[in-house]
Order: sequence, then structure tokens, then C-alpha cells
Amino acid sequence: MLFVLNKTNTIANSFLAQMRDSAVQQDKTRFRRNQEKLGEILAYEISKSFKYADAEVQTPLGICALKLPIETPVLGTILRAGLPFHQGFLNYFEDAESAFITACRKTKRSGAFTIRIDHISTPNLDGKTFILCDTMLATGQSIVDVCKELMATYKIDNLHIASVIASTEGITHVRANLPKAKIWVCAVDEEMTSKSYIVPGLGDAGDLAFGEKV
Repeated sequence: MLFVLNKTNTIANSFLAQMRDSAVQQDKTRFRRNQEKLGEILAYEISKSFKYADAEVQTPLGICALKLPIETPVLGTILRAGLPFHQGFLNYFEDAESAFITACRKTKRSGAFTIRIDHISTPNLDGKTFILCDTMLATGQSIVDVCKELMATYKIDNLHIASVIASTEGITHVRANLPKAKIWVCAVDEEMTSKSYIVPGLGDAGDLAFGEKV
């Protein structure tokens, strides 16, 4: 399943436009906050796929019947770029536990790269709904490798992948390697550079959010 937010007219497009704008994105506070807003919007969309049960709430004037979710997801993010995006999800899934993964590209002389996973800190994911929040889904290699690492240890019940911007190549890679995953993105871009940056994309999300790394 693939959900693309900007296929419909939505205020989310304004936040995405500001993230892409090379002048506006120099404001790090706004860049982080826009990631957070988009995380909130995707959290709302994903919540529609959860299981709900009938419930009642006592108001000052009577009893209100409604439906409430009966599952709480675990949220995960790959450090460091995804932190503001993850916070947006946490703003809505307030009781969710979180997993944090440290992963980076290890480039070979040929220019190709592998993903090195240095550290995973996670609660028990057995039987849980797991949402992996990563701002950019470029090649999809880091997302696939992280999910496979987690799935080798835990029996995840429902897997969701959420990104701000994805490449068509990355989506294809995730679908091929994680066929049961549901993919939620704000936008899909067609191209990538030789260094696997999404075009037109928005640049390096981690640097724009937290400062250029050395």
C-alpha cells in the first residue's frame, strides 16, 4: 500500500513547499517545525488504519458514545535527520514508546555504498504496530536494512514506513524487500543524483535541521 499526501489539495503542501524552498529552509527552526507538522498530518492519516472499539465518555450533561483506538504504535526513527519528523508523530501518538537507530552510509571506492547500523535502542516490538519515520526515502537501503534487522529479532504485527519525500526508486526497493509494509509519504520525486540525493528533493535534511556535519 502506498499513500501519497500531496496527490490531494491540502494545507500540508504549504509546509512541504517551505521545506523545499532554498531561501525559507535556511531558517532551521521553521525547517524543523515543518517536519513536525508533516509528521502530525501523516500520523493522523495512519491512525485511520488502526483498530477501534466502541467506548463511552461521561460529559457534564450525559454520556457520549464514540470509537477509540485499541492499539498504540511504537515509533522509530533513524538518527539524526528524522528527529523532528518523529516528534510530529509523538505529538499525536502521545502514549507511544520509541525506538532509535543509528545508521549511516559506508561508501566504497567504486562509489557504491552499504548501510552500517551502529546501534538500535528499542522496546519490545513483538505483536506491535511499528512506524518507522525517516524524512527522506532515497534509495530505501537504510530503511530496508533497519527493518530487516528489527524483524530478525521481533515479530512485528503491522509495519508502516513514513517519509516526507521519497524517490520512485526507493519506493520500489522497499516494496520489493518489505512487501507487507505500508508506505506513507508526503511527496514522490522521480530522480536521484549519482550520490543518491533526491531531485528536486530539498537537500540534506539533517544538515538543514541541525547544522552542517564535518
